[in-house]
Amino acid sequence: MIFFPRKYKKSIITFWILFSLLILSLPIYIYSVNANLFGLFGGLPSSNILENPENELSSELYSADGILLGKYYRLNRSSVKYHEISPNLINSLISTEDCRFKKHSGIDLKGLLRAFFLSIVLRRKKGGGSTITQQLAKNLFNTRGDRYKGYLSKIPIIRTIVIKSKEWIVATKLERAYTKEEILSMYLNTVSFGSNTFGIKSAAKTFFDVEPIDLTIDQSALLIGLLKAPTKYSPIINPKNSIQRRNVILFQLLKSKYITREQFEKYNKLPLNLKYKIQDHKSGIATYFRAIVGRYLLNWSKNNGYDLYSDGLKIYTTIDSKLQKHAEEAVKEHMSELQEKFFEHWGQENPWRHEGGKEIENFIEEYAKKTELYKKLKKEYGDDDTIFKILNTPRKIKIFTWNGDVEVNMSPLEEIAYNKKLLRAGLMSIDPSTGDIKAWVGDINFNFFKYDHVFQGDRQPGSLFKAFVYTVAIDNGFSPDDKINDVPITFSIPGGTWTPQNWNKIYTGQKLTLRQAMCRSINSVTAYLIKKFGPKLIIEYAKKMGITSYLDPVPALCLGTSSLTLYELLGAYNVFANKGVWTKPLFITRIEDKYGNIIKQFTHKKREAISEKTAYLMTYMLRGAQQEIGGSAHNLPEIITEDNEIASKSGTTQNHSDGWFIGLTSSLSTGVWVGGEDRCIHFKDFTNGQSGKTAKPLWVKYMVRVYNDPELNYKKGKFSKPSKRLQKHKNIKKFFKDEDSNDIVEENILEEEDSNDLDLEQIY
Repeated sequence: MIFFPRKYKKSIITFWILFSLLILSLPIYIYSVNANLFGLFGGLPSSNILENPENELSSELYSADGILLGKYYRLNRSSVKYHEISPNLINSLISTEDCRFKKHSGIDLKGLLRAFFLSIVLRRKKGGGSTITQQLAKNLFNTRGDRYKGYLSKIPIIRTIVIKSKEWIVATKLERAYTKEEILSMYLNTVSFGSNTFGIKSAAKTFFDVEPIDLTIDQSALLIGLLKAPTKYSPIINPKNSIQRRNVILFQLLKSKYITREQFEKYNKLPLNLKYKIQDHKSGIATYFRAIVGRYLLNWSKNNGYDLYSDGLKIYTTIDSKLQKHAEEAVKEHMSELQEKFFEHWGQENPWRHEGGKEIENFIEEYAKKTELYKKLKKEYGDDDTIFKILNTPRKIKIFTWNGDVEVNMSPLEEIAYNKKLLRAGLMSIDPSTGDIKAWVGDINFNFFKYDHVFQGDRQPGSLFKAFVYTVAIDNGFSPDDKINDVPITFSIPGGTWTPQNWNKIYTGQKLTLRQAMCRSINSVTAYLIKKFGPKLIIEYAKKMGITSYLDPVPALCLGTSSLTLYELLGAYNVFANKGVWTKPLFITRIEDKYGNIIKQFTHKKREAISEKTAYLMTYMLRGAQQEIGGSAHNLPEIITEDNEIASKSGTTQNHSDGWFIGLTSSLSTGVWVGGEDRCIHFKDFTNGQSGKTAKPLWVKYMVRVYNDPELNYKKGKFSKPSKRLQKHKNIKKFFKDEDSNDIVEENILEEEDSNDLDLEQIY
């Protein structure tokens, strides 16, 4: 039995009374905080929210072969599961942030007492003793935000005590609701690593271009080091700090016996070895495709109750990532060469010209008046003298070049003039049998030029439109061998007459077969056919084949005077390769929610546009570009033509403003457009500006890459012939030699409609 002097008895009794009151009041205090008694403490996340925490997740866009093309987000965050995270990262996190994580139930009493003694008693800044679970509570539910504030939050010291208490309570609830592994993965999915990365998946990709499961010991240590202060320890902004902090984490791993002394010595000496690449909307492949599809998805999400930027949707597209890379590389290779020729061709002269070749005066100044900068300056200053003084003042900017972005001193007007001199391009590929879009390049560089020349850019197709005229002829009794005289054809039009000329302004008077006339792009024969059948019938066929733009019902239509997009032109041409069936180009196959449930499956819309027989005869006609004398597709590389049928058509518009080329094979349909941003910008002469010099070489470079890639499965072959019973036609049986009796005939194909689908056309 211990006896205390009388003088201490009162103090001891007082201590035990206070201690007992504290012990008794603690449950009451916790209950009061948990129940938000009288609104003093502020609310806590409900059980439902704790079990289903709100977490803003990026939506991800995938290629058909499973490659991540890009994301749509406000915060760049994607979630991963525990088994998808490297143990190196888990060990680095636990050893640094919460070494007793596996032993406590949300609150580390030993850590709290240590933090209290060091921070309060000794006044050293050694942290607040928060566990990983407490940090998760703060990150996941924003327990310090306005949503959970009570009346006591206005009192400084009391506010801190209440906030900490609430985080302890939420932490213990999280520990009861989730396993330790789930808590770790949730934590790593919610924290910021800087550089616009939220969550470990985007951080691993941004800094090292790897998946979280593949992170090494030194990479893991660097990323966990960022959690303390993402900017201060950024390997990009402060590499020395980053290495120092990484080595601190490595020492913690050694101390916690997760690594050996030898491993510590090895990784301690390593450089950063980054593969840093900002994960934003402008980087990666298929940027133009992603932008176009993004607008569609925004509308779809809105109409179906989803948030594209926060619901973590997974969107699976039809794009072939390998084919897409080949397309982008082909565009880069060809357009850089063509641009160099264009600069040399014009020298110090400006390429914006009137029909007669004279330079358009004040072209840049007039264009400048349409810009947002001019409109902003107009509101601010009013008079054009002041505005154009500013527009003529140089400033530092970055411009696009084919050798990389360059920082220069340029005035806004000089910048406009420079960009106007850059040639533009569009390329699109689709699978003939399904209509799936496999590659899409909207222009030369998405960072600088957002306008998409596949879907948005409508230009005159020139001779490319002639295929629709010949389709009408073949479908209405003509044979590819039928002959028509190459002579002038005159039309009566309002105000007089019109006689279309051949490209070389010469009429030979010869009788040409339809195939010869088409492959040589003889205007007089096309004019004869539209005069015979009329523009309205041509338009009717074009519409059935997928043309949606307005077509002017005039004789000049036969020469491609109505503007069309590459998207609709290639879709229409694909009818020939797909046995007469038009299939709407498909870009998305399915959409899944963040749990992997399919919430939308997309089907192909199709209809019979022309007969299978006519479609095959048109592929025979189009093969004439390669096989007939004077055809526009001579001298194709052997790797493309060997054991392969190529149906193609080129198109060059007036003043060689637009170059087009569409090439069809049995396994891949591809269209190309090349031209200036404005129709008045072009080469001076036909020799340099024809599609054979601008568009066809791009198609060739692309197809060579396709056939040289052993990993791609776009096989060579012949177009499928229709069955014998479909070959009844005047004098055309010779076009169906070597008939394959096993050919399958699709009959009575009806258009499939889905009233819940939104078309791209509706978005623009």
